[in-house]
Amino acid sequence: MRRAAALLLGLCLLWPAPAASAAERAPVGWASTGSGTTGGAGGRVWTVHTRAELKEALANGGAPTEPKVIRVVGAINGHEADDGTLLGERDYAPGYDLRTYMSCFGEDGAAWSDTRFGHCKQQRQLRQTGSNREKAQIQLTVPGNTTLVGAGRDARLLGVFLTVNTGSNIIVRNLHLEAPVDHFTGWSPDDGTRGSWNARFDAMTVITGRNIWIDHCTFTDGRFPDREAPLGFHGERVQRHDGLLDIEDGSDFVTVSDSRFENHDKAILIGSGDGRGDRDRGRLKVTFARNLFSDIVQRAPRVRFGQVHVVNNVHRGRAPLYALGVGVESAIFSERNVFRYPGGRPSLAVAAYGGAEFLDTGSWFNGRPARLNAVASALGLGSEVGWDPDDVYDHRALTSPAAVERHVLRHAGAGRPHGRA
Repeated sequence: MRRAAALLLGLCLLWPAPAASAAERAPVGWASTGSGTTGGAGGRVWTVHTRAELKEALANGGAPTEPKVIRVVGAINGHEADDGTLLGERDYAPGYDLRTYMSCFGEDGAAWSDTRFGHCKQQRQLRQTGSNREKAQIQLTVPGNTTLVGAGRDARLLGVFLTVNTGSNIIVRNLHLEAPVDHFTGWSPDDGTRGSWNARFDAMTVITGRNIWIDHCTFTDGRFPDREAPLGFHGERVQRHDGLLDIEDGSDFVTVSDSRFENHDKAILIGSGDGRGDRDRGRLKVTFARNLFSDIVQRAPRVRFGQVHVVNNVHRGRAPLYALGVGVESAIFSERNVFRYPGGRPSLAVAAYGGAEFLDTGSWFNGRPARLNAVASALGLGSEVGWDPDDVYDHRALTSPAAVERHVLRHAGAGRPHGRA
């Protein structure tokens, strides 16, 4: 009782939006199971305005895993040096140049050669050095027993590579997370039919984390949309962003609720790789509840291995490659989601990527029953996912498309009020 009371008091003090019910101050879904998720309630309270202050607060006076609540005020830039100056590509790797690097693959980007030009070996080394220095600067790791919460409606992490690495019992709430720009993204000629750019940094990555609750956050490319990236090979834009949120390497008991994912290509990946069952099999239990996916091209989410519940989410905007990706050994339970892609077909909602099973109940596509089980069947997928959220945790799904859209459009994202679901 004492711990629960501390949790409620801590969140009441920190959340600036209109008051929420007691039930809404605790996670729904998988993050409510296991040992539960209370974050840093009852611990030391930090208020931070700069990257240096945030880094100090995460260290928590030399006791990083002791309970703590970190309040973020205003915008914190991952490229901000301790003296307040902003670092850029030339600071991380003087002499590196994207066009010069690209020249070493030839005009069609078919193959790298250190000897194609005199500068190629140097550019390869500079790219790797710059990438490592950028990572060291922008990566901030959240330790266990932490609540990281935006204070007010404009708290932002700009270009921060926020990570959880073996941490547990973590809450991230009410933050705008602008995905980092990888100044040293790499070209892989053999990736896909014509090659592909592979950026390194996500807005947030959960690695071997347990009991994680991500709530009322906004994930976006922000000031650096893909359409403004420089041109690369084959007349296509250079991809400088990786994912918005990746959950991998045996992470477990995660809930993502009332959040927004906007204007991005590969949004959310669950699972480390098709060959990583030794780490991920039996784990990666994740709930996505009442989130907005707006103008997302793919991976909303794409799942490997995990038992993933997607309930009352809204997908809208430009027609995607796909929304829900059914990867190897995944068990996606889709429940009453809304898909609005004008002129599109329900086949946009589901794609098979080595998985075998998928189950939907009650979702809608452009206002009509989506019949996603028929879509999945046409892809060769069965419906024996082997689990039911009602057998694991209590939840109450909204039962009409109008109610789902009304709630999500009003409440999802940073700086928005909590609602009753």
